[in-house]
Amino acid sequence: MSRNEKTGPRVTKTAALVLRDPNASALAKSLAGSGLAQAHTTKQTSPAVARTAAKALNDGRTSTTTRALAGSVLTQKPKR
Repeated sequence: MSRNEKTGPRVTKTAALVLRDPNASALAKSLAGSGLAQAHTTKQTSPAVARTAAKALNDGRTSTTTRALAGSVLTQKPKR
């Protein structure tokens, strides 16, 4: 069985900054909230949030910050 990943300190800091930024997109704020919710717990990413993160990574217009948050969230999704 694989070990449950947790949001690291660098991504946690980025997520906190995104949530405080009034100009951040709704997508970035959603991913930031999911990442922070999983920071010090054993919670895992829901399928709906995983789909949103995957779409963000596939979209060429997504910012690097949002991509980092999406990648972190995807690493925390339950394994099949």
